[in-house]
Amino acid sequence: MVLRSQDTDTSSRIWLTVLVCGLGYFVDIYDLILFSIVRPESLRAIGVLPTQMQDASEIILNAQMVGMLIGGLLFGALADKRGRLSVLLASILMYSVMNIANAFVSSVPMYAMFRFLSGIGLAGELGVAITLVSEVMPKHSRGYGTTIVASMGILGAVGAYVVHQLSDWRVAFIIGGVMGLCLLVMRVRVRESGMFNKIEDAPVARGNVFMIFTRQRIGTYLSSVAIGVPIWYVIGILVTFAPEFTKEGGGSTEILAGQAVMWAYVGLAAGDLVSGLISQFLKSRRRTILLFLVLTSAAIAWYLFTPAKSAALTYLQTGVLGFAVGYWAVFVTTAAEQFGTNLRATVATTIPNVVRGGLIPALLVFAALRKSDAVLFSGQPLVSSAVIVGGVTMLIAFIGLVFLKETYGKELDYLER
Repeated sequence: MVLRSQDTDTSSRIWLTVLVCGLGYFVDIYDLILFSIVRPESLRAIGVLPTQMQDASEIILNAQMVGMLIGGLLFGALADKRGRLSVLLASILMYSVMNIANAFVSSVPMYAMFRFLSGIGLAGELGVAITLVSEVMPKHSRGYGTTIVASMGILGAVGAYVVHQLSDWRVAFIIGGVMGLCLLVMRVRVRESGMFNKIEDAPVARGNVFMIFTRQRIGTYLSSVAIGVPIWYVIGILVTFAPEFTKEGGGSTEILAGQAVMWAYVGLAAGDLVSGLISQFLKSRRRTILLFLVLTSAAIAWYLFTPAKSAALTYLQTGVLGFAVGYWAVFVTTAAEQFGTNLRATVATTIPNVVRGGLIPALLVFAALRKSDAVLFSGQPLVSSAVIVGGVTMLIAFIGLVFLKETYGKELDYLER
């Protein structure tokens, strides 16, 4: 009777951890993607001219991504040194306050600065949450937990779109910040990972980024990054600039950026759920990722080479693109499973943020190509640039997958020395 009560209590604590991490990621994605949704309206409100819109968008997006690169490194290392929970709390507090500050911007430099600071805070949520859930759940079922976290989180983009439809862009930023502050109260009931507690006093380096740069680990780390590169190419370029792509192809001029993002994230949420379940059914992370990479390649080709699209078709295509790159949960889980407890949060937090940060060079190359004379398709500089950048990102992902080890069912209670 006592044992059954203890088992029930343990199970309840595990699922509470999953729920709270999922809600945390919901708020994280809400805040992360809100700029893409309110981009045209907010930039017009601070005086950006239509001819400056593309350049201003790229500056602000790059600032956010640089912040996420820095935040991923900072919060990941701290989570391995100080514990998973304290870092989650610090991450939430920082991005909540900074998103409220975003509501009061009045210029592009100010907007970029606050998105940079928001990015630092936003970077800590997912990797640490996935690490915590992976460590508290049984090894053969942890894929379900991480899938739930990712699927709940991705719906934050839908929440951001709905809130924006019911309010203006400044209020939407404030609501995101307030939701994050409310979430801090829920974190109080979540306990620290038992695996981390066991190594807290162990004579071993924790959160040492330089441990990644050994011959044994650097290949695994880079391969883990490579498989996620197409995800942010799709979201940050193809979906974010859906109105521009559709217009260039002779299609509808009434595409709403926020609605395109919303449908992409509806697809992402569905893709995360399906990819997570497939990885459990196949008992293989690698085969699941391969399946979704092939699907991503096909979805990109369909999106870029369909002329004269209606608004409905564009929204459908962004949803399909989102579903195709909906292996995000499997990708982050695989990254977390590749490394030992004393380095796991560092890796699980930096890898998705390096992938997000990969949008910076992708955007720079994309911008340079669209302004150059090297056009593959006459009169279509956006499509020409996207084909080149997309082809490179997909090639990187397939090469990375070849060198990545299978981690399904792997025992995680070990140390990196």
